[in-house]
Amino acid sequence: MLKIGLTGGIASGKSLVSARLKELGATLIDADVLAREVVEPGTRGLARIIAEFGEDIVDAAGQLDRARLGSIVFAEPDRREVLNGIVHPLVREKASALLSMAKPGDIVVQDIPLLVETGQGSNFHLVLVVDAPEEERIRRMTSIRNMSAEEAVARMAAQAGRDERLAAADIVVDNSGSVEDVRDLIDKLWVERLEPFARNLASGHPAPRDGGPVLASPDVDWPVQAERLLARIRKASPDVLSAEHIGSTAVSGLPAKDVIDLQVTVSSLEAADRLAPALGAAGFPLCESMDHDTPKPPQLDPSAWIKRLHGNADPGRPANVHVRVLGSPGWRYALLFRDWLRANPESREAYAGLKRELAQAYMSDHGTAGYADAKEPWFTEVAWPLMDAWAKRAGWEPPSYSNVPGQYS
Repeated sequence: MLKIGLTGGIASGKSLVSARLKELGATLIDADVLAREVVEPGTRGLARIIAEFGEDIVDAAGQLDRARLGSIVFAEPDRREVLNGIVHPLVREKASALLSMAKPGDIVVQDIPLLVETGQGSNFHLVLVVDAPEEERIRRMTSIRNMSAEEAVARMAAQAGRDERLAAADIVVDNSGSVEDVRDLIDKLWVERLEPFARNLASGHPAPRDGGPVLASPDVDWPVQAERLLARIRKASPDVLSAEHIGSTAVSGLPAKDVIDLQVTVSSLEAADRLAPALGAAGFPLCESMDHDTPKPPQLDPSAWIKRLHGNADPGRPANVHVRVLGSPGWRYALLFRDWLRANPESREAYAGLKRELAQAYMSDHGTAGYADAKEPWFTEVAWPLMDAWAKRAGWEPPSYSNVPGQYS
């Protein structure tokens, strides 16, 4: 199933977005609803809250006095943490039970107000953040929820800041306009990204890519996007020894195809194959047609360059996930090439010039294979001697793991 984490600051308009997603066919798991259910009379959640906050935290009917509890926890951050420590695990337990009933191909949206604050972003294939200007959110709280301006500001201060939420977002929904504007945005998102993503996950195929090589200007957001993908990959399996951002999008100032390249380090090819189902479930299905890198100096034996390649099932964020064995020549070359370009502006500019020239030459192709093949002689004849010399001068060494034997010397 496709798992989406939906969040946003108080009064940002998550309810409108979640309602539309449900109308379109998503299964909605609302953390606010679950949070109320786990503290109903007779539940262990309410019993623990009474034990912590006192008998007068419930009304005459035995229901939780939410207004009284809210006045306590929003005034005292330490008490708020105590409450969260009681409620959040119960909500996650109930959400997991509901999630277990979903079927392949389903789109499941979990509406979690404190998703960012509780560090749950890497549990989802996508994090969708509903955003609105702070002054608009304050207006909504004072005019619709009858809060004072001071209460509204205090509620906002108790949550993650806007910048922190936006940094966690794979998708940002601007809810500063009309209801119709937001519904149109969600409808387009559903058709163009969410439904295809869910189909790709269910079929076990990466999102297709068409067209020749198109270079994008350097984007400062590429490393941020890469880190969100890496967080999901690192949680996928114990077979992941490490996962890093590599390739042109990992080098500041370098134009590149808008495709994030990532390298996953494993102890063996057997570990790579064990990892494949977990990576697929995390949103990165195996590309069965590609299982090797082009040999480069000093190790030219093709058998030493075997790898596994996965792609992103998300059509909105193209990515290549290269699964390589620790110590293998392909693993080492990818790390050295990245670090060499980062440290050498002249070489970085030379590579950028080559990329522009070849992208122009192959722009009419239906794919990027010709462009990639045309770069190979430069990697061998130009880049390798310079990389090797720089590594020796700088004392560069790749990461190592003392508990895992290297496969190559």
